[in-house]
Amino acid sequence: MVEPAAARVPEALTPAGRRLEPSHRGRFLAGIALALAVGVGLCWAWLGGTHGRAAEGRERREAVARLLVLVDLVQRAGGEGDALRAAVAAWQEAAPSPSAARVAVLQGFRLEASTDPRDTGSRAAPRRLDRDEKALFDRGQRLRAAVQGNREGRASRPEVEVARLPDGRLSLAAPFDREGSPAGLVEVDLPPVSGAGGTPGPLAPMLAVALPLAVFFGASRLVRRRGALAAVALACLAAGVGAYAIHALRAAGLARRQAHAAVADRVRALAADETQLLERLRLPAAPAPVAGDLDVDPLRQPLGLVTAGGEVDPARTAADAAAIASEGAWAMGGAAALALALLLAVGLGGAGAAGRAIRRNRLAYLYTLPAMAAMLLLVFFPFGYGIALSFTDSNIYNTSAPLGEIWLGLKNYAAILGDVEFVRRAADGSRIINYQNFYYTFLFTVGWTVSNVTIGVSLGLALALALDVKGLAFRPIYRVLLILPWATPNYITALIWKGMFHQQFGVVNQARAFFGLAPVAWFEQPLTSFATALATNGWLSFPFMMVVSLGALQSIPADLYEAARVDGASRWQQFRAITLPSLRPALVPAIILSVVWTFNMFNIIYLVTGGEPSGSTEILVTNAYKFAFERYRYGYAAAYSTVIFLILLVYGVFQNRVTRATEGI
Repeated sequence: MVEPAAARVPEALTPAGRRLEPSHRGRFLAGIALALAVGVGLCWAWLGGTHGRAAEGRERREAVARLLVLVDLVQRAGGEGDALRAAVAAWQEAAPSPSAARVAVLQGFRLEASTDPRDTGSRAAPRRLDRDEKALFDRGQRLRAAVQGNREGRASRPEVEVARLPDGRLSLAAPFDREGSPAGLVEVDLPPVSGAGGTPGPLAPMLAVALPLAVFFGASRLVRRRGALAAVALACLAAGVGAYAIHALRAAGLARRQAHAAVADRVRALAADETQLLERLRLPAAPAPVAGDLDVDPLRQPLGLVTAGGEVDPARTAADAAAIASEGAWAMGGAAALALALLLAVGLGGAGAAGRAIRRNRLAYLYTLPAMAAMLLLVFFPFGYGIALSFTDSNIYNTSAPLGEIWLGLKNYAAILGDVEFVRRAADGSRIINYQNFYYTFLFTVGWTVSNVTIGVSLGLALALALDVKGLAFRPIYRVLLILPWATPNYITALIWKGMFHQQFGVVNQARAFFGLAPVAWFEQPLTSFATALATNGWLSFPFMMVVSLGALQSIPADLYEAARVDGASRWQQFRAITLPSLRPALVPAIILSVVWTFNMFNIIYLVTGGEPSGSTEILVTNAYKFAFERYRYGYAAAYSTVIFLILLVYGVFQNRVTRATEGI
């Protein structure tokens, strides 16, 4: 008896609930092993980085506290003379070995005191600074300028400089005051602190990988369906990565709390030591040293993590632990997502299929490898780094700091998008426009883009229609003349037009004076300033649209117009029924491209109006540039640029779907 065809179908070929084959178990085993290794490994790397940052932060905070003790002694000693040198010598006795201190006075370029082994014999202090010590003098001038700028509210520049020397020591410097103004600097070199913080051991991550892997290996022998095997793999992955993630978050919080406690103990001891030194040196003891004032940020403002009595502040410590937990949650989530993707890719056979495709087309991939590597290095890496930078407080003063220390999360985006009030009331009750507001700049950019594209398309199409007239005399000459604005570099054109609108010497105002009209200060009112940029960009934009339209017009068959004339269609009817539909495939992509170009037309705004008056004619891209290279807020500028990219991405996707401009590509 012959079995029905359906009964002869192998069970392995039935849908999702089909039985396992040996290859399925092997793929899932390899997938979960790789996923656990990557997921737990990334969590371990994050924990190691957190331990390292906690140890580095503790070492730097303790070093800065030692520096500030010496700065306070120098100021109480008057900043010069034997009392100063006695204070430096007393500080040196209590400092860990090998340490060195130098005190320089900016007025007179003098080295007042030093315990550095280099400053002995004929180079012993006090003496004038040598030429080869210009770096010390420049450091003092830099710190004095930072103090003066911070006190006047003009800047937020660090007043404590910390650098790691090649031999591992820390070099620190801070200014000291005399008669209420910065007079010099104190520079110290301190040895590295051993045992400032431990690194996470490998036992916990090894167990987090090995135990779930062993459980999966045993369970896979009992499972007969691929869906059930996938569920077991997911459960084991979640258990392994999740358990280690929880352990990592707790260990990171503990490391931070231990670092704060160690710093509190150190600054409390340093404050007590300073009190004893003041008594021994018979220096003014009032006001008494405060432990909490020794734990400061680079602006010499107390961090608040240590109280005045030298105890850890529970509230601030808890807030710091919550911040590290929030940072860790994002890192653990990313690690878990990557591990899940690897498990699915390998377990479900996607990685194997990709590998086979690569082997099958290896020659093609080999040819494209240089281009892909160049794109990765020149496009995708800078783009990704810019995105990462947008979540930080990166500025000119902390460019060397690791991203983890200046991480802000979404605060830059909240600052950009959260302020929706660009029209405000002044003190006299009148309404004023905040030209620095993102939404004002965005609306201005939209208006700038729409008006420029409208002018460019209209004028370009009109000129193309005129040049397409049969029998037009001197047509080649007209084409060359009309394409010249596009051929000329736009920054040269922008500078020429800016000069044409000069209030006193510009040709526009001279032409007005010829007709008896008063000259106009074009860049002192928002509307007239906008008009100058609009005229300049209109002059630059119409040739592109003219060339596109002219090429599309010449591709329209003449038979269509002849047939329309036979049917009695007027010129307007021919334009609407034949010309416009035929131009659409060429014009729509050109308009999309023109919108993107105009939206980011940096040169015209920056060179013609400069954003004047008061930033009222800035567009988004010029604002982003000024945040980065005039205000030096690199993280904020990166977030601003990311928002611009997202706006253009949404526009491009929407426009492309509506018009289907590239569906044939």
